[in-house]
Amino acid sequence: MAETNLQILLKRRPVGAPVPEDFDIVETPIPEPGEGQVLVRARFLSLDPYMRGRMADVKSYAKPVALGAVMEGQTAGEVVASRHAGFAPGDTVLGGFGWQRFSVVGPERLFKVPATDPPLSASLGVLGMPGLTAWTGLEDIGQPKAGETVVVSAASGAVGQVVGQIAKLRGAKVVGVAGGAKKCDFVVKELGFDACLDHHGDLDAQLDAAVPEGIDVYWENVGGKTQAAVFPRLRDFGRMVMCGMIAQYNEAPGADAAGAPPGPNLGPIVRKRLRVQGFIVSDTGWSRYGTFRAEAEGWIRSGKLRWREDVVDGLANAPRAFIGLLKGENFGKLVVRVD
Repeated sequence: MAETNLQILLKRRPVGAPVPEDFDIVETPIPEPGEGQVLVRARFLSLDPYMRGRMADVKSYAKPVALGAVMEGQTAGEVVASRHAGFAPGDTVLGGFGWQRFSVVGPERLFKVPATDPPLSASLGVLGMPGLTAWTGLEDIGQPKAGETVVVSAASGAVGQVVGQIAKLRGAKVVGVAGGAKKCDFVVKELGFDACLDHHGDLDAQLDAAVPEGIDVYWENVGGKTQAAVFPRLRDFGRMVMCGMIAQYNEAPGADAAGAPPGPNLGPIVRKRLRVQGFIVSDTGWSRYGTFRAEAEGWIRSGKLRWREDVVDGLANAPRAFIGLLKGENFGKLVVRVD
């Protein structure tokens, strides 16, 4: 091939919010697959909040990205060369690796997916890790029932938009929390939530009006002042699904949180018999990907599951797009069209 492998590397570990200077953009030779491996050309790259944690050298559920290494991320694309019997050149797949044009991967978590209908990029959003995260967290922890009230933070984002729609399909009343009238209009008018609250306004007053009966399930993507406002409204036997805390991702580990919104009083967990549980989709989700995808594709075909993408053109623009993601600048699932 005449092309090179465009890559984005982690140059240094951010202090606070990432900046463009934390990344390097380089061109390297295209790698060769080894025995049992597959060479994938990325067409789309997924950008997700969890990547901020990978940039920090702290103990977590996964190793941090090493300095000088390719930034971590999932891609969808096509097989260019294969030394594995299950994949052939031309196959479109979910499961390429990293902020790079070409990657060599094993068959683990490499899935054949349609190139169109739905579009390939959907395999990184509504039919990918964010959608699987929403489905898994609701199946295992949230378990919304008909007639219950579900509140979803970051409701217009990649995970939140799927959470709310699945909860509606389960018969729940669903209230989203998002930033600004444009996002809230989308959540209600396009996704079918019962209401959406603008966190830039008086969130306590909006919650009083929207959920006077209290909340049975809270899907947590944000933390901060949103969590502080929602938590006291959980009803007896409520469930709080801890998916993310994007409002705190740029805080240094162990840093003084002076000036930050106070956290909720956890005493009601006992009195109300609440279930507050965090989860990582890779623990149990990917083994059920086929089941999730079949159900989600059925909802899409019937018009019951909708989504919005925020597409950025050019792999070299991934760092700035990711920085904007952490500031809430994206509208919908953020993906990069690699070339």
